[in-house]
Amino acid sequence: MGHLAGKDLYRKLGKKIDGLALRAPWNETLYSILRELYSPQEAELIVKMPYGLSTLDQIQKVSNLDRNDIQKLLENLSEKGLVLDLWIRDKYYYSISPLIVGIFEFTMMRTRGELNTKEWSRLFHDYLQDSSTFYRTNLSKGQSISSLRTIPHEETINNEDYVEILDYEKASAIIDNAKKYAIGICSCRHEKLHVGEKECDIPLETCTSFNNAAENLIRHGMAREVSKEEMLDNLALSKENGLVLCADNVRKNVSFICNCCGCCCNILLGVSRFGYPNVVVTSNFIARIDSDECIQCGTCVDDCPIDAITNGSNGDIPIIDETICLGCGVCSLNCKSESLKLERRKSRVFCPEDTFERIILQSLEQGTLQNLMFSNPQNLSHSFLRGVVGGFLKLPVIKSALMSDRLRSRFLTTLRKS
Repeated sequence: MGHLAGKDLYRKLGKKIDGLALRAPWNETLYSILRELYSPQEAELIVKMPYGLSTLDQIQKVSNLDRNDIQKLLENLSEKGLVLDLWIRDKYYYSISPLIVGIFEFTMMRTRGELNTKEWSRLFHDYLQDSSTFYRTNLSKGQSISSLRTIPHEETINNEDYVEILDYEKASAIIDNAKKYAIGICSCRHEKLHVGEKECDIPLETCTSFNNAAENLIRHGMAREVSKEEMLDNLALSKENGLVLCADNVRKNVSFICNCCGCCCNILLGVSRFGYPNVVVTSNFIARIDSDECIQCGTCVDDCPIDAITNGSNGDIPIIDETICLGCGVCSLNCKSESLKLERRKSRVFCPEDTFERIILQSLEQGTLQNLMFSNPQNLSHSFLRGVVGGFLKLPVIKSALMSDRLRSRFLTTLRKS
């Protein structure tokens, strides 16, 4: 198997991953990451695979590789989280893992096989902390569709607004509606531990997943199955430790909730360190202080995980930067005077219905939707159409129209039927 070799092969692999819903801009650190995680045979298979979901038969057809070789490579790639193997309608479908949420998280959650965790942590840290590469590429043009959204701590919402909160906005409801549960190692906290930047005493094992995602992580040794009671205990610990709840950015079939601290989470650091508040979607709520009740104790200033609250001058109440407030409620959890609560935002924040919608809209924003529409990398006509349609979809007026409230639903319905 294989005619590509050396750096050229991994450059093609990097280009393939960069063509997914979240961009992975090339640099020497990404080259080192890919070389560390993928064998040359695995890299060549990824390069030849379709961009979207595909069966073993479809992969063999487009790659012209030996079926048994493909099967073994897919099994190994899935075990490492570099390919997602999804059981759909009585057969496995395979999808290339994006950089985030995907390669980084699954690599740092691994517990089986040959683990070079310290080196992986160093490489991912160097790549993600280079703000001129990852964050700027994915967020500098005002992108609004993130892989994650903020879920408020329910007890911090004021009574008048709590009656309007929907099930997909409540961690307790997400847990209650799930059938299978798993908890694994937090990838960000694990990475920061190995590079000496973990400042908190939060346990590593806090990452929660549900249903099919839980089953997949359990099967590949990246998480352990837990009961609903243990999952609720984990949620209670997140409240006690003042962690931000960041969930799968969908309304239906939420697959995970991250329990994030300000010192380790690469998503929260994207806001506080690199200045990209759109790295995570806010909740439908925002923090408000009752000036008559506030005692200016400064607890909320210390507790905000993204430094969105600062002390007021001359004894005034703290000031909330509403341009970056996530609406997480962490600032309210320890408010001594109970003067700080979450109130509903003036406009409801858009959340995709399901994973299909999120990936389509993310890909449209990132300029890669044409890869999903014409997914065979070996087909010349698909290559031509990717170029033509990709150029059309990147036109600002076209992208803006398809993302608008007026056309978005019709656009998504058309793609779903195709």
